[in-house]
Amino acid sequence: CKKSETKRSYTLSELSKYSHQNVSPDGRILTAVEGKVLDLTSFISHHPGGDVLYLACGRDSTVLYETYHPRNTQGSKTASKMDAILKKLQVGVLSAQTPPSYYTFDKNGFYPTLKKRVTERLDALGLPLRGGSGSIHLKAVFLLALFWSSLLLMCLSPSVPLSYLSSIIMGLTSSFIGTCIQHDGSHGAFSTSPLLNKLAGWTLDMIGASAFTWELQHQLGHHPYTNLLDTSNSSAESDPDVFSSYPFIRMHPHHSISWFHYYQHIYAPVLFSAMTLSKVFIQDVQIIMEGKLYHIDAACRYGSKLNRLRFWGMKFLSFLYMVALPIYYQGLGRGLSLFFVGHLACGEMLATMFIVNHVIEGVAFAE
Repeated sequence: CKKSETKRSYTLSELSKYSHQNVSPDGRILTAVEGKVLDLTSFISHHPGGDVLYLACGRDSTVLYETYHPRNTQGSKTASKMDAILKKLQVGVLSAQTPPSYYTFDKNGFYPTLKKRVTERLDALGLPLRGGSGSIHLKAVFLLALFWSSLLLMCLSPSVPLSYLSSIIMGLTSSFIGTCIQHDGSHGAFSTSPLLNKLAGWTLDMIGASAFTWELQHQLGHHPYTNLLDTSNSSAESDPDVFSSYPFIRMHPHHSISWFHYYQHIYAPVLFSAMTLSKVFIQDVQIIMEGKLYHIDAACRYGSKLNRLRFWGMKFLSFLYMVALPIYYQGLGRGLSLFFVGHLACGEMLATMFIVNHVIEGVAFAE
């Protein structure tokens, strides 16, 4: 009788050391799914979704595994195939002392049932899970053309009002590039091609911010843990979108109320308009220098020398055409003011579109 092999047990702290080959103690990259520790070192280059899989490394990625694989439902061919892959990649188990997750993914529960019904509906309509019906790509071409044309008009127009109008249009268009191109690309939903998704995600770098930082906050924080706040600090299951603005703006009922919060509906729009400026010049740089975003380890992205080169290279290039070029053609004072006006328009539009959705009537919060 063959003795069963004992699997090594990993704590979350130990697992976090294996988020990228360049920081791993032995060159391996590991993740955990449903209590199983998996070695992704060889598999990551074969992952159908591309290197977005790095976001799962060094952490318990069960919630990512469940939410990014809509066809992985009980009894499906996809589930059988993925179970076989997990079994092949398993090298250990999570420690029994691992804090429990807020989520449980009962195979017959609400979420798996929802996934199954959604995919069945899309199949019935003949619609793909990724890439849309082609309109998503036409929209991307339109937005990119509008961004570059408004940027050039802002720089070259001899008319001061037209330059500022172009700056506002550029800023508003940038917000839609972030939400309608970059967002879908970074999620792997813009196309069935990992390369096109990568290029779509890169458009955030094109407008001055970092898609890698956005992935950390949105895909590892906000998306899996929307409006969730871990008040015990025993896990990483918190949504940065509801605590990062505190104490200036209160967006979660757990946070204590200060007198000025009664007036935040008045001053919040002003603060939110500076959101993208803060991201481009403060948050992005702080994260790549410190190696983390709040409680989220950033090594899965910034552990790569190539990704760091892309970060600094795009910061430099975007500074040239978004700051230096307007200054060259419009002068120092007007050039800088055009740049800031565009950012303020972008930040205000983003705040209007989605930040307030955290706190509107009917929104649920969790702790």
